Amino acid sequence: MSTRSALIVAALVAAASAPTVAQSGGHVEVTGFGGWVFSDGVEGNSIVAGDGNIYDRIDPKDSGSYGFSVGVMTTDHVAVGFMYVNQLSELLVSGTNERTIGDMSIKNYHGYVEYKFGAPDAVARPFIFGGFGATNYASVDVTVAGVNRSIGGETQFSSTWGGGVKAYFSPRVGGLAQFRFTPTYIKSDPGGWWCDPYWGCYAVGDPQYSNQVEFSGGITLRF
Repeated sequence: MSTRSALIVAALVAAASAPTVAQSGGHVEVTGFGGWVFSDGVEGNSIVAGDGNIYDRIDPKDSGSYGFSVGVMTTDHVAVGFMYVNQLSELLVSGTNERTIGDMSIKNYHGYVEYKFGAPDAVARPFIFGGFGATNYASVDVTVAGVNRSIGGETQFSSTWGGGVKAYFSPRVGGLAQFRFTPTYIKSDPGGWWCDPYWGCYAVGDPQYSNQVEFSGGITLRF
């Protein structure tokens, strides 16, 4: 799924909820947040590099992140919205050695549905959310043997899941603490054969995902 497609999906979700919002008199919540992301990548074929080391894994580096979300309350407990998160990372390769290839940003675009627990006027409201969209791995600029090169970026379908708590200091301003888990499908390796007496035997794959686990905090404004 391309970044543009992910934005279109999020817009359609918001548009579909508009009649319900109008009937329920719901409000809008705009949240800005920053945090730290623990990331992992995928394994691949072993490659002997010019430095004599063997490299068989590629990962984003754990790093800081920032983002925002805009949610529309369709009921006292349910919101639909759009979330953007940018992780400011670096691309690492590892095996018998670890090397930093270059700077790389990882951008997430997700439409989501959120459920808040507790009374609408409660000071603190725990919440959970889940959504679908896309993760974009930006291109990486690298210098090899004095030659400047670029590793192309890639956008993949992904989902995002998480939860946390919002504590409101006033009817319109609150604080946020949350965690977010975002698995992104990257590739499948041969995983053997699956056999059925009726359908026969088929080769199956072993999927590999690049995962992001983020812990963040921020400020929420209600309108």
